[in-house]
Amino acid sequence: MYARLPSFVYGFHGCAVETANNVLVKGEHLRASTNTYDWLGHGVYFWENNYSRAVEWAEIHDPGNSAVIGAIIDLGNCLNLSDSGYFPALKTAYDILQLRTMFQNKPMPENRGENPDKRLRDLDCSVIEQVHKYARSQNTRGFDTVRGLFIEGNPIYPGSGLFEKTHIQICVVNPNCIKGYFRPLLENPGYPMP
Repeated sequence: MYARLPSFVYGFHGCAVETANNVLVKGEHLRASTNTYDWLGHGVYFWENNYSRAVEWAEIHDPGNSAVIGAIIDLGNCLNLSDSGYFPALKTAYDILQLRTMFQNKPMPENRGENPDKRLRDLDCSVIEQVHKYARSQNTRGFDTVRGLFIEGNPIYPGSGLFEKTHIQICVVNPNCIKGYFRPLLENPGYPMP
């Protein structure tokens, strides 16, 4: 009853200049990511209300050729991973995935990476994709978006419980949730921000 998030949020997608031009000028749509290690399953990824992280990501992945696309996103039926009410669905999906891999005689996916952030999240991706598969198999309305809070990076100051790269990511599964794209404007330093 109280799980519904605000209707619209701003999302920022870091990409190459060519991709930004294709979307903003030619009217193309961003393509869904389908990597096995995607943090929130398969879909189009955005940094929620975090333009600077999108810039940083784009510059790391395509130095000298980076851009950021803004989007207005309706979260719709959102699998909100910051709401503990959704945790039972994730645990059930994990159990189903575990049984399925056992019957197929395959190893269980694992989150991988050299640092504590485990940036290659094969297990998390597989569990979230299992949530989507289960919803489809039950002929129930699936999730339009997935939203997750990620604590990343170094402490902001010694002894801090706050970290430099903490962020919220949104994975848009249903492309109809993207209501529009825009080219983000830079702040006008002559005026205060409202």
